[in-house]
Amino acid sequence: MIKKPSFLVSNTDYKKCPSPNRPEFAFIGRSNVGKSSLINMLTNHKNLAKISGKPGKTQLINHFDIDGRWYMVDLPGYGFAKVSKSLKSDWDKMIREYLTRRENLTVTFVLVDSRLDPQKIDVEFIYWCAENAIPVVLLFTKADKLSLSKTNANVKKFIGAMEEMFEEAPEYFITSAQTGQGKEEVIRFIEENVEEFYTAGQNS
Repeated sequence: MIKKPSFLVSNTDYKKCPSPNRPEFAFIGRSNVGKSSLINMLTNHKNLAKISGKPGKTQLINHFDIDGRWYMVDLPGYGFAKVSKSLKSDWDKMIREYLTRRENLTVTFVLVDSRLDPQKIDVEFIYWCAENAIPVVLLFTKADKLSLSKTNANVKKFIGAMEEMFEEAPEYFITSAQTGQGKEEVIRFIEENVEEFYTAGQNS
């Protein structure tokens, strides 16, 4: 259970991020996937991540301190944001450098809209992560928007697309920022990885 989340710092350069002495969990997805709402649900904080009606509002690497033990990172979304090509290029470079060079990055949560068929942009991003050995876990969002059977069918379709690309599909959780679905499972997963991070540090 998260008790004390707080905003720490925003950056455009991974080199200026907080000291990499804690495990870090990044959240990324298409610009309208509901990332801010999900982060606020997981942290029990209505306004930790700023929610906007306009896709692409997040333009920085945003670090949050979670209970003094680990970092939650809100990354700029990809796709749909109406920004200039030069700005988009800067975003891409910022995200790619962060994901490939941030040494304490434990897991990157890729958010996927559970209402949709597999989207090319999501599939390509996950493939890029795999090529760069970036650990990925999928979070299917907005599970409250469709029936259980339809949500499960869409998730199954996406996982099928993953299994066509990889020997084993990434681990995944089905979530809803509105109902809190998936919250306990995701937090438990994070806490297990946090423990592993510190245990490994003690044994090294």
